[in-house]
Amino acid sequence: MTRGGTVHRAARTPYDHCVVTFQLERTVPLPLKEAWRRLTEWQRHGDVVPLTRVTVVTPPPTREGTVFVARTGRGPFAFDDRMEVTVWCPPTEDEPGLCRLEKRGRVVMGWAEIEVRPGPGGRARVIWREELRVRLLPSPLDPLLRAASRRMFGRAVNRLLRRP
Repeated sequence: MTRGGTVHRAARTPYDHCVVTFQLERTVPLPLKEAWRRLTEWQRHGDVVPLTRVTVVTPPPTREGTVFVARTGRGPFAFDDRMEVTVWCPPTEDEPGLCRLEKRGRVVMGWAEIEVRPGPGGRARVIWREELRVRLLPSPLDPLLRAASRRMFGRAVNRLLRRP
């Protein structure tokens, strides 16, 4: 509603939508560039996330501006999670890499950051940070969404890093 040219928005209620943030960390016996490749070949995510298929919309290679869609679910219970790469800094031999994704779907919004940095003993240290906003879930379900997201994304990251 506007009054005198000013937009007035209703205050956020506890039932608007879920918003959760979480962070996952893994140390793996892989070179930086290999860990990065395993995490940022977007179609591979569809192989490890249940009921999900990933389609890259823009032509390769991945860079800032790359867009891909993860379609999750079946039939009328499916939704699209549209993501755009907004930061793309692959790792070098000894320098960390960072990728930031903005989630721009109608149901799932937020962002994710994938950081790959040198770890102990020549291994790679992976840090996955994410904020999820889910429109169709009321905020009292935040703890459940956080736990489910950490579990699902944690399993996906583990599987991506294990598979060549």
